[in-house]
Amino acid sequence: MGAGVPPVDGDEFTEFFRDVEPRLRRALVALCGPEDGRDALAEALTYAWQNWRRIREMTNPAGYVYRVARSRARRRRRAPVFPVVEVERMPEVEPGLPGALAALPERQRVAVFLVYGCEWSHPEVADLMGVSVSTVRNHLARGLDRLRALMEVRVDG
Repeated sequence: MGAGVPPVDGDEFTEFFRDVEPRLRRALVALCGPEDGRDALAEALTYAWQNWRRIREMTNPAGYVYRVARSRARRRRRAPVFPVVEVERMPEVEPGLPGALAALPERQRVAVFLVYGCEWSHPEVADLMGVSVSTVRNHLARGLDRLRALMEVRVDG
């Protein structure tokens, strides 16, 4: 199937898009930062549109599109850049959090952001990342430990 060839059923793709775009956008922002995450998602969704006949038959089309976006984002090879927290507008957010998140390894950052920042379930994150739920739990535990160390937070108890 060549580039620019529309899928058999545009309504089916539109439904897929409406369902997965917000979730994929959050995941890719966690992965790459806001600007590069949105760019990678746009490229991946364009690819999905062009290859919809094949992708729609997959067991996990959203996970596949996420992996396409990750691949596109890796070409840029930049560290993710998160916006600075404006304490006046967001007093409940620790100002050092964006930098600490950016310093986490990719999979830990994505897992922590999606579970704690976006309230995704462990199975949802596992499905998107193409890993087991126990692997997500490991990424979360290690990611939170690393965040605490980076932000010099002690947990008593």
